[in-house]
Amino acid sequence: MVWEKTKTALQGVLSESVFSLWIEPITFSRKRESTLVLSCPDRYFSAYVNQNYLDVISRKASEIDGTIESVVIGGGEEVTPQQPVQMRLPSLPEGKSSVRALHPRYTFADFMVGSSNILAQSACRSMSLLDDSIGPCLYINSSTGLGKTHLTHAIAHQILDSEPMMRLHYLTAQQFASEMVQNIRNNAMERFKRKYQEQCDILLVEDMQSLTGKKKTQEELNEVLDCLIKSGKRVVMTGNQMPRELVGIDEEFRSRMSSGLVTSIQKPDFMTRCRIVTKKAEQQNIALPREYVDYLANHVKGDVRKIESTVIAIGARAALNNNLIDDKLVEEVVRFLTGSAVRLSPRSIGELVCAQFRVSLDEMRSKSRKRAVSFPRQVAMYLCRKHTEETLADIGKVFRRDHSTVMHAIKVMSDLSRRDVSVAEQLKLLSDKVRNL
Repeated sequence: MVWEKTKTALQGVLSESVFSLWIEPITFSRKRESTLVLSCPDRYFSAYVNQNYLDVISRKASEIDGTIESVVIGGGEEVTPQQPVQMRLPSLPEGKSSVRALHPRYTFADFMVGSSNILAQSACRSMSLLDDSIGPCLYINSSTGLGKTHLTHAIAHQILDSEPMMRLHYLTAQQFASEMVQNIRNNAMERFKRKYQEQCDILLVEDMQSLTGKKKTQEELNEVLDCLIKSGKRVVMTGNQMPRELVGIDEEFRSRMSSGLVTSIQKPDFMTRCRIVTKKAEQQNIALPREYVDYLANHVKGDVRKIESTVIAIGARAALNNNLIDDKLVEEVVRFLTGSAVRLSPRSIGELVCAQFRVSLDEMRSKSRKRAVSFPRQVAMYLCRKHTEETLADIGKVFRRDHSTVMHAIKVMSDLSRRDVSVAEQLKLLSDKVRNL
């Protein structure tokens, strides 16, 4: 058999201890066309062999059988029922990862980075890459829906993909408390302590605020944190408040939570919201024009989940409307999901001015310098600055101009209104109409 001959050949190139520990337990599973499929006792064993010995195994197998082009080494799932279950080898770490269900899209690649979250994202990436630059402990604080869970899932995805032998435990603080109570009832606290203190390389705990008033759980988790941090292991915690703001928390436990980097995720700024809207639209296969991206970023703020649900709702409504996305549809969805009237925006002011001067919004956004187009454009920019709190840059984006052009338009209209009574009256009339939008 090809595997038996390959093993014999490997004995000549590997030390006796390496061969007996890492090669001998591997068993033949099947040969699938030009691929030799082998089985290991479990996925931890498989990960180590793939990382350290796959090349030499593949080379020797090809020398024995020229039809073999690749070797696949799997974990325990490849073992057939007739094969005896191998016991864990002494060199493999005791224990295994325990991870709650991970969202497939909650990865670093899908996380939209902006000024509001760049420190938290950078710290989490360092943790996932086992970088020691921020220390062994990280605490992330933010309101609901701003990305704490996305980042903790991203850490778990990265660790499980790149370091499968690392023992990662990921759970909520409430799940930790429930597991502890269950082990107390079963007189199994020694096993519980071993799992988290000795059989854990990285611990992710979410929703630390749920431990308020739970003194026994705080004591137990504090002991776990102390043990892991002193052992050079890694701990990531999240909560909706800073450690110093949590009530009903033991001071020693509070100090332990704050022993490493403590960082916050703030609400995303306009540009980050634009990127989030664009990304969510791509994920839903929705062709969302740029003006609607800006519109949603202007009107749906704060919670990233709310932004996603708004994009999904637009896609669902469009599917019932021959995939047509127009102003009315977008505004109705925003009004329904935000629960309030749509806030006055540069775009709505621009549309009002377009109707007044009988030009289209596309014409106003064009490069045309004809007075029939440039004058209404300057009027719209002036009114946007007067009646909204948007920045010059944000107003400029609506009309596809930079902030300096907006400043120039405001100066021109201010000067004209002082010198020309008809222009002043026209601006007053339009201002009244804007207030009634």
